[in-house]
Amino acid sequence: MSRFLHTMLRVGNLDRSVAFYTNMFGMTELRRRDVPDGKYSLAFLGYGDGNASGQAELELTYNYGVDKYEQGTAFGHLAVGVPDVAATCEKIRAGGGKITREAGPVKFGTTIIAFVEDPDGYKIELIQR
Repeated sequence: MSRFLHTMLRVGNLDRSVAFYTNMFGMTELRRRDVPDGKYSLAFLGYGDGNASGQAELELTYNYGVDKYEQGTAFGHLAVGVPDVAATCEKIRAGGGKITREAGPVKFGTTIIAFVEDPDGYKIELIQR
């Protein structure tokens, strides 16, 4: 049986990014691996237990000495379902995060969404569930 495992994002500061995703979205750091010979560190985050939950994970990769990446135009965004988009925006704003689209209905629909950015500028869509 095949399943989606993870999405990898390169980050400029691993601890800062782990703190953002765990504090703002309630994710759990499932495991971390430092690879000095390869000059990189990995942190895997998610909502499950990292084993049988079946949920995809977020892999954050820090390459030693690289503190910023060009985003390019191909990547769109991550999406996270939350119970209250407006409350999540306020939590992120209070934590110093950037809201790029305030909570409200999607254009031509009724689903409540918002967009925020993580510390490296990656866009995250919040979808009310």
